[in-house]
Amino acid sequence: MTPEMLQWSDYAKILLALLVIVDPLGAIPPFIVMVGSLSEAQKMRIASVASMAVAIVLAAAAIIGEALLHFFGITIASFKVGGAILILLMAMSMLQARPVRDKQTPEEAREAEDKDSIAVVPLAVPLLAGPGAISAVIIYAAEARGLAHTLVIVACCLVVGIATWLSLRAATPVARMLGKTGINIAVRLMGVILAALAVEIFASGITVLLPGLK
Repeated sequence: MTPEMLQWSDYAKILLALLVIVDPLGAIPPFIVMVGSLSEAQKMRIASVASMAVAIVLAAAAIIGEALLHFFGITIASFKVGGAILILLMAMSMLQARPVRDKQTPEEAREAEDKDSIAVVPLAVPLLAGPGAISAVIIYAAEARGLAHTLVIVACCLVVGIATWLSLRAATPVARMLGKTGINIAVRLMGVILAALAVEIFASGITVLLPGLK
């Protein structure tokens, strides 16, 4: 039977996983390119709107994601396996310090250059709150059934939004301090963590689909 709450150590791991998947630090270079010619006030406004959009999208996924899966007849176990594969592909791209294509395609990047407002699309969705992050939130929200569990997951999404806001507001000094090499090293380290999390999610899903593997 699914518990009503997880251990607090599990919630700490969930928060870490969401921070790694959303990867606010890795969003700094594209953010700087997108807002390069804007005023400082406009940059701060875009950072605020993008961060709020990230928190809202992830929180909505936590609240209604599982219901949508049931509507389409998709089991959580199947979704875990599919989501884990997607997250693992993201981790592989991060380990090579390459842009993650599931977050933003080259066409979307070119389109962003011509937009007056890029805070929600493509910055918040799909660059930050992409399919991998949304999948992870739905998977973690389904780990327990209690209202308190859902509220904690939503709180984790809000913390991710705050971390995104802090990262984007400090984008210029952070990029100057770390440089491209420093950011790439940090992204690679997060890719290692993300790969381990993907394997864990995959294992928890595949053992349900194929009980003989236990």
